Amino acid sequence: MTAAARSRVLSHLLVFTVIFGALLAMHAPYLQLPYFWDELGQFIPAALDILRDNAWVPHSTIPNVHPPAVMAYLALAWKLFGYSTLVTRVAMLLAAAAGVYFTFLLAIRLCRDVPGAPAFITVGFLMATPLFYMQAMLAQLDMPAMTLTALAFLLFYDRRYAWCALASTLLVLTKETGIAAPAVFGAWLLFHDRDWRRAAWFLLPAAALGAWLAILWHTTGYLLGDPGFAHYNVGYQLHPVRLAATLVRRVYYLFFADFRFLGLLVSFWAIRFARIYQRWEWTVAAYYVGGHLLLVTGFGGAALERYLLPVFPLLYLCMATLWAAVRPRLRYVSQITMLAGLFSGLYWNPPFPFPLENNLALIDFVELQKAGAEFLEKTRPGESVASAWPYTAGLRNPDLGFVQRGRRTVETSDFHADHVATAVRAGRPDLLVTYSRTWEPEWGALGNRLVRAFLTRYYDYEPQITSAEIEERFGMHAILRWEQRGQWIEIYSR
Repeated sequence: MTAAARSRVLSHLLVFTVIFGALLAMHAPYLQLPYFWDELGQFIPAALDILRDNAWVPHSTIPNVHPPAVMAYLALAWKLFGYSTLVTRVAMLLAAAAGVYFTFLLAIRLCRDVPGAPAFITVGFLMATPLFYMQAMLAQLDMPAMTLTALAFLLFYDRRYAWCALASTLLVLTKETGIAAPAVFGAWLLFHDRDWRRAAWFLLPAAALGAWLAILWHTTGYLLGDPGFAHYNVGYQLHPVRLAATLVRRVYYLFFADFRFLGLLVSFWAIRFARIYQRWEWTVAAYYVGGHLLLVTGFGGAALERYLLPVFPLLYLCMATLWAAVRPRLRYVSQITMLAGLFSGLYWNPPFPFPLENNLALIDFVELQKAGAEFLEKTRPGESVASAWPYTAGLRNPDLGFVQRGRRTVETSDFHADHVATAVRAGRPDLLVTYSRTWEPEWGALGNRLVRAFLTRYYDYEPQITSAEIEERFGMHAILRWEQRGQWIEIYSR
């Protein structure tokens, strides 16, 4: 290796190390945080099945369509360094650092002649985004999908099509909705460049995803792993009203939430001056963003914002590039304001229900659940507990960070009164634990009658069972309640 090549390698290692170190420092208070929601109920149990039983289709949780790449990655990390929450968090932050690094290289690749340091602005916006900050440490699929999407774009723009196809294959084995990227790459080569030989490379990701679905079908008898999962994420979501509502929600979150409307306004004003967008790379990016947006609007009953994460590097890169066409004073003021808005989004909760994993509300949720589990373990050992998924998994399984000893649980899917009644009467638990599953402060949008009526009609919304109903119907009384920044957990005993 020549001296110049060694210097380039060292400089890249230095950039990656700085990014990884910054992410570790930013997340230091939460590196041993117990698991949250889908981590608790799905991804960690599935990864442990791979680690302990070499079971690529999970058996300790309900199997579904999600491919196993992230779970295999975690199983490898635990094999090398031992199983712990700390290893999990650091492994995910390593993948997040790779995503920021690839985004930085992608920005340099697309903005060589653009003033205003767009590569640093892009990375700064991404790392300040509340959604990325939270997802960076969580054992979920969308942040690794973002990392691999950025890598695939980098390889495609450098015309390294075989490597891009391999990265895209790993992408679809990370998250099935990653198929949007290789579909756009293959279509571009086929219809724009008329290069069917290279376009054929991008059949490989589809073949890999098809092989995974075949394995899932053979093992479970269902193409998507579970009929309930298939209904909720496909059939349920395809209702026209829910589709329209999800599309509005997608557009709002991408372009308006967390002060991103500033970047949108600047982009609208500056795009007429930016000839850089005449380049083919931006056309490919636009096709991908539109395709991914439609894909995650049409599929995924929960319509979580984290599904949009793979789009954010390209979105911020577009904004940072257009900012270069703005006068310096306006550029700096608007960029600083947007950064402040992104940072404030970590702490500010909107007046309407939102996924708690979008900001630091997740920390309050997990800390309350941890406090409840510790109280039960210390004062009521051995007694059975009824609660809603996925908290029941945390009480049953010591591997998940909430208890030292598992206990018998009675599980319900939510805290609708009839569902709780069915669980309590069938399981006869000693204790009942309820907690806030939805962000609904007294001053919030759910206080509006029309909003409640819409959610009830199209999303099966129903208020959680109240303390008075629990005492009247089951003869159980509250023995403890904790509240933390608008969230709560309550324990009832017979």
